[in-house]
Amino acid sequence: MPMESQSPILSLKNADIYQGDHLILSQVNLEMRKGDFIYLIGATGSGKSSLLKTLYADLPLTVGDGEFVGYDLRNLKDKDIPFLRRNLGIVFQDFQLLMDRSVFDNLDFVLQATGQHNEAENGDRIQQVLKRVGMATKEHKMPYQLSGGEQQRVAIARALLNNPPFILADEPTGNLDPHTSEEIMHLMEEISASGRTILMATHDYALLLKFPHPTWKCAGGSISSTVQRTL
Repeated sequence: MPMESQSPILSLKNADIYQGDHLILSQVNLEMRKGDFIYLIGATGSGKSSLLKTLYADLPLTVGDGEFVGYDLRNLKDKDIPFLRRNLGIVFQDFQLLMDRSVFDNLDFVLQATGQHNEAENGDRIQQVLKRVGMATKEHKMPYQLSGGEQQRVAIARALLNNPPFILADEPTGNLDPHTSEEIMHLMEEISASGRTILMATHDYALLLKFPHPTWKCAGGSISSTVQRTL
């Protein structure tokens, strides 16, 4: 579904976010446009992950309106979920790599699972994204042979495979030391500068000060918007 260039890539209006029958966030009104980089902060259990799960259709949106990467979240059909997710790159805190497969095979698995079976094209695409994240020489390594930062770089490469317009990052530096976290943040900012939109959940407030971007805060069952400015 093509999107107008000026229309929001994400829009939630009076949306209630539920986990089962439990209301997590009420009356959520948010908007993001192409190229935005926004942090999502809040204490554990405040609703950050529930919001992200609603966006990638792991939780249904049943109250309010939501448009995301060209899809109507409120009226999303099961058959449309894989197509919505092709427009997303998702980066998790715990990397979620397949430990019994090489870096190359981890990425090829994603392409095969999304119906892309041309070996030559897949190989070229994998090389491109690995080069993009500084892992071009690591394709034959197993995940356990890599550092945490290298594993996260592979996970980011995986998120870029389908050239998605939107990156959802759920605590991508949560398991990394401060120096490696900064390296990953520099990479995320480079990806943002290329025109992709990024929504990043984090609890690392030092990163917010060092890499300032607009911020949404989950607290008390709602979301408020603040702007982080360069110190």
